[in-house]
Amino acid sequence: MREPIESDLLRTFLVITETSNFSAAAQRIGRTQSAVSAQIKRLEETIGEAVFERSARGAVLTRAGNQLLPYAQRVIELLNEAAATIRTKPLDGPVRIGIPEEYSQTVLPAALAAFAIRHPAVEVTVSCDYTAHNLTALEKDELDLAVVFDWSNQTKGEVLCIDPTVWVTSMVHRLHDAVPLPIATYRNSTWARDFALRSLEQQGRAYRIAFIADTSSGLKNAVSAGLAVTTLSRSNIPHGCRELTSDDGFPPVDSSRVVLRRNPYHSSEAIRELADMVREAFQPMSALLQP
Repeated sequence: MREPIESDLLRTFLVITETSNFSAAAQRIGRTQSAVSAQIKRLEETIGEAVFERSARGAVLTRAGNQLLPYAQRVIELLNEAAATIRTKPLDGPVRIGIPEEYSQTVLPAALAAFAIRHPAVEVTVSCDYTAHNLTALEKDELDLAVVFDWSNQTKGEVLCIDPTVWVTSMVHRLHDAVPLPIATYRNSTWARDFALRSLEQQGRAYRIAFIADTSSGLKNAVSAGLAVTTLSRSNIPHGCRELTSDDGFPPVDSSRVVLRRNPYHSSEAIRELADMVREAFQPMSALLQP
């Protein structure tokens, strides 16, 4: 039975693979060239095969060397990951994050769950609320992070993606052909007045308010049931419904930037880590929403 392969030998093997040169590899790992050659000799004795051929092009992998390469990479990656995990100081303390209802069941649950598993000592509190409320809470030091909509390019922060608001109709009920147009809208919303209703008025389209809701879930229910057409984020269009485009006579309502805002008064490693995970959670959606 052969001896197990030492990880130090695999590290040296990988450096030579990258540099194609024993001398350059020795300089990178801080050893003499003879010491590096001795390590590769021990590696070859352990596996019973030569892993490099010396040629005018430098050190070239043999058939056995090419076979060993992916295994060596996996072993060293796992060892590095294990060391980083063990050496990382556990995170603790509270983190308070505000999110829009639009992403409370789609983008963010996986990120928040993964964060809770990775950092069980961190107490995460989630506030699912409107952008205006979350921004106010952030300024009052009641939140550490907030994912908010920015319709007018005025909100400072890190842009996670562009998620335009569009008019949406049921593919079964076709209420978008009705005159006047029955619409579902938010209750007492300046955004609805300044963006949604104005977009119809600019087109000269007659409408009537047929459904009023406090949440985007209410608007989704209204359009799915065929009670009205409504405005929703493009990423949030429910099954059985579709976006009304300019071909239907409905231009986009806005070009909402989804922005990650941070508490201006303090931060912590746990807050920074959660911000990183939120950013990663939005990356797939950002690619899908590219025009």
